[in-house]
Amino acid sequence: MKEILCNKRGEGYIDTVILVLCAILVIALAVKIFPAYIVKQQLDTFATELVREAEIAGRVGSETTNREMLLRDNIGIIPTVTWSKTGKIQLNEEIKVTVTYTVEIGNFSEFGSFPITLRSEASGKGEVYWK
Repeated sequence: MKEILCNKRGEGYIDTVILVLCAILVIALAVKIFPAYIVKQQLDTFATELVREAEIAGRVGSETTNREMLLRDNIGIIPTVTWSKTGKIQLNEEIKVTVTYTVEIGNFSEFGSFPITLRSEASGKGEVYWK
């Protein structure tokens, strides 16, 4: 009987099961959180494109609004856009845009869903001289 109790065969099976369980939990967490990183990249692109349009047009107005609507259709998100200045932008005058969007990350059973607010900023300088 003492021999059977002291036998260590099969000890690795429990370690392997726990390791596999932990690996599955880490992968499940990554699958729930990874889409937030994709949305953050899209927000960065959104902000950069809007600022570039304002730089080329020399103002924040109908051109930037049209570009915003086009980006909303192409990218598929509807963020909140805030400009540091509206109207005409003089040559070398700085302009800044802030784009925010709320994303729900995961539904972790009884823990619930967690909304996070993603924020992206871009800045540029006017390229048009207004007389």
